Amino acid sequence: MTSLATHTDTPRPGDAYVQSFARGLEVIRSFSARTPHQTLSEVAAATGLTRAGARRILLTLQTLGYVGSDGKLFSLTPRILDLGFAYLSSMPIWNRAEPVMEALVREVQESCSAAVLDATDIVYVLRVPTQKIMRINLGVGSRLPAWCTSMGRLLLGELPDDEVKARIAASGVEAFTKHTLTDPEVILARVQQARRQGWCVVNQELEEGLISIAAPITDRAGRMVAALNISGQANRTSAKVMQESMLPPLLAAARQISSLL
Repeated sequence: MTSLATHTDTPRPGDAYVQSFARGLEVIRSFSARTPHQTLSEVAAATGLTRAGARRILLTLQTLGYVGSDGKLFSLTPRILDLGFAYLSSMPIWNRAEPVMEALVREVQESCSAAVLDATDIVYVLRVPTQKIMRINLGVGSRLPAWCTSMGRLLLGELPDDEVKARIAASGVEAFTKHTLTDPEVILARVQQARRQGWCVVNQELEEGLISIAAPITDRAGRMVAALNISGQANRTSAKVMQESMLPPLLAAARQISSLL
C-alpha cells in the first residue's frame, strides 16, 4: 500500500538521485486530459527542459514504446498503462476487494470507490460505478484534491496536524462550489473530526449536487492505508440520509476489505 509518509518536501538531488530519470517522469506527467498531444516545444515549456533535452527524452520514450508521434505531435501510447498496472498487480488486495465493493453498490445503489493518499491528492485505485453522477470522468489513476473530498480528509487524518496543515497549504485551496470550505483552519477541523469519528462526509464541496461519505481501510496494525467511499446525488439522497442508511454498510464493507489485508 502507499505509505502516508510526507511528500511535501522537494527532493534534493544527491548521489542516489538520477536526474535524467526524474526528467523523464516529468515529461510523462506533462501529458494529461488537457494536453494529450504536444509538440516538442510544448513539452519543453511544460517541463522546464531545453528543446534538446526534451527531444532526447521523447525519442527515448518513443523507442521504448511509451510515446508515439505523427512527426509533429507527441502522445502517450497504451503501453504507459503498464507502469500503473505494476502498482495494482503488486497489490492483489484490490482484486479481492472488488467483489465486496460490487456487493455494496448493489445494496446501496450508489457508486463506490477506493483511493490512497499521494501528497496533496487522492488517487483512485478501484471504482465500481452505478451511473455517471459527476462531470469529472473518474477511473483508476484519477486524482482529486484531498482537502475537499471525503476520502482525502479521512486519509489526511492519519497524519499529524502539522503535516495536514502543510498539505492543505500546498494544495492551492479554491472554491469549487458555494459549499466549498476554503478556510485552512476549518478544513483542519473537519480532518480532525473525521479522525475522531472514523468516517467522513463531504456535502457538495467538490461538485454541486455531489455528496460522498468515506470509511477507512486499515492494515493489521490498525493503520489506515486507503479509504472507501460511496458517492450520491444530493437531489436524491441528503447527507443526513446517507449517513443514517449508507454509513453502516459502508463501514462493514471497509472492515471486510481490511480483514483481507
